[in-house]
Amino acid sequence: MFVSGNLALDLAGTLKWRRDTPEELLSEPGDLDSWLVDAGVLDAPPRADDDDLLMARRLREATYTLVTARLDRRVLPPDALALANEFAAIPPTRPVLTPDGLRRSGPVAAAFSDVARSLLTLLADPDAPIKECAKPSCTRLYLDRSRGARRTWCGMQECGSQAKMAAYRARRR
Repeated sequence: MFVSGNLALDLAGTLKWRRDTPEELLSEPGDLDSWLVDAGVLDAPPRADDDDLLMARRLREATYTLVTARLDRRVLPPDALALANEFAAIPPTRPVLTPDGLRRSGPVAAAFSDVARSLLTLLADPDAPIKECAKPSCTRLYLDRSRGARRTWCGMQECGSQAKMAAYRARRR
């Protein structure tokens, strides 16, 4: 699930296969809780509610809109940019050093702020190696930090292995 190399891009990836049959990974508030913990944004599930889920989806769509606009060399849509800036203005999560290590805590809105700040930092970097998966039906976005910037797929577990198997079968015919 976390193959993008950037927190905001990973959030954008919670709606998979946008072009064909979309697969929603944030179906209920508990999914958002799990995602925030698994992504490392918060250390404990925040107990998100339906409003939080709606806000996460709004931030996700703004992220996807902004990044694809950048990939297409279009002007960043003002509404999506305003929403990202609005989320980034919220106070971020609070890091706390404990005897067990660094912990991150805060309300769900603070977690959204961290995601939005990640997005703004990414968009502000003109050299950020952002790509979209080469599999036609996949809409995952990722940072290509591979040697020579030759990464083609969002990840090997789904798209990469499927593409390699298809190429292998084509060669065997």
